[in-house]
Amino acid sequence: MYVCICRAVTEAEVRGCIADGACTVKEVVKRSEAGTGCGSCVGKIVALLSAHTDKLGSALLRKA
Repeated sequence: MYVCICRAVTEAEVRGCIADGACTVKEVVKRSEAGTGCGSCVGKIVALLSAHTDKLGSALLRKA
């Protein structure tokens, strides 16, 4: 599924950027160019970043 129609960036590509260390929308934009067109995809990028952060937090709590 596309996250960014303007730049044809998929959800998998954004997740890849996040997995490779992108922690902010700005970092995802820099690595993928998503969000550099109309900007309507920025909310989805934020949601993907948030979901990743939630998963990390949950994993850390389980280890504690």
